[in-house]
Amino acid sequence: MPELPDITVYIEALEERIAGRTLEKVRIGVPFVLRSVAPEPQRAEGRRVTRLARLGKRIAIGLEGDIFLVLHLMIAGRLRWTKPRARLHRRSGLLALDFAHGALVMTEAGTRRRASLHVVEGEASLALHDPGGLDVLGADAAAFRAALLRERHTLKRALTDPRLFSGIGNAYSDEILHRARLSPFRMTDALDQDQTGRLLTACRDVLMEWTRRLRQERGTEFPEKVTAFREGMSVHGRFRKPCPDCGTAVQRIVHAENECNYCPLCQTGGRILADLTLSRLLRDDWPSGLDELDARGLGLR
Repeated sequence: MPELPDITVYIEALEERIAGRTLEKVRIGVPFVLRSVAPEPQRAEGRRVTRLARLGKRIAIGLEGDIFLVLHLMIAGRLRWTKPRARLHRRSGLLALDFAHGALVMTEAGTRRRASLHVVEGEASLALHDPGGLDVLGADAAAFRAALLRERHTLKRALTDPRLFSGIGNAYSDEILHRARLSPFRMTDALDQDQTGRLLTACRDVLMEWTRRLRQERGTEFPEKVTAFREGMSVHGRFRKPCPDCGTAVQRIVHAENECNYCPLCQTGGRILADLTLSRLLRDDWPSGLDELDARGLGLR
């Protein structure tokens, strides 16, 4: 799922292309993408784009008359900038927003339709689509700690909860926790002041660093290679590859469609975290630490 750095770069590219331009036509390729009833999408047509904003992992396109198009890409949704009135792909083309000089197209890979468009009217209706999570880039230490302690969760779950923190998902939470040298399974109320400060610094540094990287990668082009698995990441998507800091094999825990990646030496004191499914299946065969992992030829130290 595109996260804060990806959404930020999407918005910057959109500002260059559609800010101040008139939306000529809204084309719905797959009816299920439209999740709102009123106002109708046609109410947006003929109106000038007045602003673009990020609401967590959503993109809001503001138009004259307080009409907003709220795009949520979910896991497999992506945006493309194409020639005017470009034909929508029969399977993957969900939506097109036509301008005189080009079209913004929303696509979605696979057959599960999760990406969505909401058309809303007025600031109050727009606010309902903001999950309300804290923007760590502008937060002070007190606000960050308050959000962290609002509910008792593991750090991994807390960072990816959009009601607690804005724009952080599966990929960048792995990178943040690795940078902070904290276990993804550490409980939020178990952090001392120093660890909380380290986590906030890691949040800011990782998100700003990757936003800069993605800006440089796109240059003046529209972002095309939006993915959760990027070259240069420390642990996310790097199962069994060496940690760039210590060389230990990166480990992972898979749950449903998400995975948690971590370095056992840098983050968990050498302990291999239990995957609830595999550890129950393997029982005594589940490796308890790095020495046992090395003995099986799965470590890289």
